Amino acid sequence: MDIEIEKAAPDEGAGFGVAGDPPSALSPSRAGDFMTCPLLYRFRVIDKIPEPPTTATARGTLVHAVLERLFDLPAASRTPVAAQEMLVPEWTRLCEGDPMLAELITDDEERSRFVAEAAAALTGYFRLEDPRRLEPAEREWYVQTELPSGLRLRGYIDRVDQSPAGDLRIVDYKTGRVPLEAYEASALFQMKFYALVIWKLRGVIPRVLQLMYLSGNGEVLRYSPDEADLRATERKLEALWQAISRARETGDWRPRPGKLCDWCRHKALCPAFGGTLPPLPPLPPARPATVAADA
Repeated sequence: MDIEIEKAAPDEGAGFGVAGDPPSALSPSRAGDFMTCPLLYRFRVIDKIPEPPTTATARGTLVHAVLERLFDLPAASRTPVAAQEMLVPEWTRLCEGDPMLAELITDDEERSRFVAEAAAALTGYFRLEDPRRLEPAEREWYVQTELPSGLRLRGYIDRVDQSPAGDLRIVDYKTGRVPLEAYEASALFQMKFYALVIWKLRGVIPRVLQLMYLSGNGEVLRYSPDEADLRATERKLEALWQAISRARETGDWRPRPGKLCDWCRHKALCPAFGGTLPPLPPLPPARPATVAADA
C-alpha cells in the first residue's frame, strides 16, 4: 500500500509486575524499545529503572490532554482560542496528579516558555484539521486483545473516528518532528499494532491509519492497511515476543548501539559506553504452563 504524506494546509505502555516479573503484555512502546535495543527494554521492563519526565515528554502529555478534552466541548466551541485557554488549567490538573511533573518546571519564565511551546503545537494541530467537523468514536481508548499464542497486546489509542459507513480511522498525535523517510516504517509500526488489535476485537480492518505531526508547519502521514499487513504485523510481534522470552531466560539483554544512544537516559549504565550493568532481579518461581503462556 502507498503511504501518503500531506503538508499542512488550512485544513506505554503496558503494565507490569514487580521487578523481575515477566511482563504481562506487550505494548507498542515496549515492542519498539526491544527492537531499538534489547538492553533498553530490560532497563524499562525488567529492572524498572525510573525515568522522570522531560520537558519534551511533558509537553506531549499536555498537548494530548488538551486535544482529548477539546472534544468535550460543543462542536462550535472547538476553536484555537478555546484550546489555548485549556493549557494552563490542564497543566495544573496534570501536576496535581503527578508530583514528578510538578517538580519538572518550577521557574515562572520556564513555565511560560513551556506553555508557549505547547501552544505552538496546538496551532499546528489546527492547521491540519478542523475539530468542529469531527465527532470521534473513541478518545484515549484503552484496548487489549490476546493472540492465539496467548500473547496479550494492549495500549492506548489517541483517537478513533468512524464514518457513517462504519469505516474506522485511527489517529495518533505526535509533538515531535516528522520522521525521516528511513524511519517512516518505524513510525507506522505503532499504528499497525493498534490496527491489529482492533481487527482482533471487532473483526474490522481500520480503513486509515493517521499520524499527525503538530510541530512546525505540521504534516499528516496516512496509511491504508490490508489483511496481509496485519498478518505480517502479527507474525512480527510473535517473533519479537519469542526473542524477549529467550532474552529473559538467558539473561542476554545485549545493547544495540546506534544514533539514538545519545538520547538514552541509561547510557551511563550501558557496557557499550563503559558502564556497569546492575544485577538482574531474581526470576520469580516458575508458573504452570497454562499461565506461563500468558506471560
